[in-house]
Order: sequence, then structure tokens, then C-alpha cells
Amino acid sequence: MAVGEVMRMDIPAGGDLTVTSPELHVLAVDDSIVDRKVIERLLRISACKVTTVESGAMALQYLGLDGDKGASGLKDLKVNLIVTDYSMPGLTGYDLLKKIKESSVFREIPVVIMSSENILPRIEQCLREGAEDFLLKPVKLADVKRIKEQITRNEAEDCKTVSHSNKRKLAEDIDDTSSPSSSSSPDDSSVKDFPSSKRMKSELSPLL
Repeated sequence: MAVGEVMRMDIPAGGDLTVTSPELHVLAVDDSIVDRKVIERLLRISACKVTTVESGAMALQYLGLDGDKGASGLKDLKVNLIVTDYSMPGLTGYDLLKKIKESSVFREIPVVIMSSENILPRIEQCLREGAEDFLLKPVKLADVKRIKEQITRNEAEDCKTVSHSNKRKLAEDIDDTSSPSSSSSPDDSSVKDFPSSKRMKSELSPLL
């Protein structure tokens, strides 16, 4: 999967945009400004393009899933990973995860949940709902690098699968076009209409 360069810029007030390397575009969601700056810094160190917002509602608005703007402009939006805090006022990280997985446009985007509370039922619930991973705060650089490598590897495998599928289809198309058509075979009836040289010689003998 190729990484796009165009982003929607109508980010709601309160969200801050930080752009670095175009390798991966990560949407980071956290209501704590301190934690938001920490995850942003770790992502920037890992050479990621980062968009940060301070709530789940703002994340939905950025993605166009808030119900007001629908899917307008989503063809230009490219997000490779969403990292969100679990405990946020209003829309929690779990609620945001469910909204994303219900979207036909964004459900394939990996979502990583962060939390300062190591509550096993909560972790299992998020993983069952489709979360890529669950990170305990404070998030470490090693965590971010591991997630990035995993996402990059998955995208490379997806590209390889698509490429292999395209090559196979092309080969099938070539085989179809190169197969001899039955209409190109000589018509047996037309061949029979021409007398053989031996027959012509026997018919002409009495006349000689």
C-alpha cells in the first residue's frame, strides 16, 4: 500500500498538526497534552508524519466520520495508523476503535490503544474489537518502533500480494489471447473440393 501525501487540513480547533517524514502517517489521539506531546515526539523520532488531536470526537471529525461531512474528501486522506488513549471524556478510545472498525473506508487501518491502567478485561475487549495492540503508559520508544516495523511489514506484504495477483491475471490474459482460435483451422470441406494430382492424371489418360 503506497503512502499518500495529501491530508485534509480542516483540523478542528485544539488539534495541532506536526508533519515529518512521509513514510507513515499516524493520527495520535489523547486528551492529555503531556501524553500527546510524548507520543508525538516518539513518533517523530521514529520518522513518522504525525497529526495530533485532543479527543475522540475530533479524531472522527478529522476522518470525516462525525456525520456532518460524511465521506467528502476522504479520497485525499491517507492515515496508516491510529494511536489513541483509552480513557478520554466523551468518546473513549474503545468507542473510537469501534467507530473506525465500523467504517468501510477506515476499518483496515490499524488502531493501537494506550492506557496507564493495566486492566486485563479492558485489554482483551479492545483486542477482540480489532485493536492492533495495547500499550501501557508511559509509552516507550521501543514500543513505537516495534509497532512501526509491524505496520510497515504488513503493508509490504499487502503490496506483494497485490503485485502477485496482478501478475497472475496478466499471465492469464496473455494465455487467453495467444490460444489458437478454432476458426483459424483449415476448412475440411474446402480441401475436398480440390482434386488431387493423381486423380487429375487418371482422368486425362484416356484423352492422351
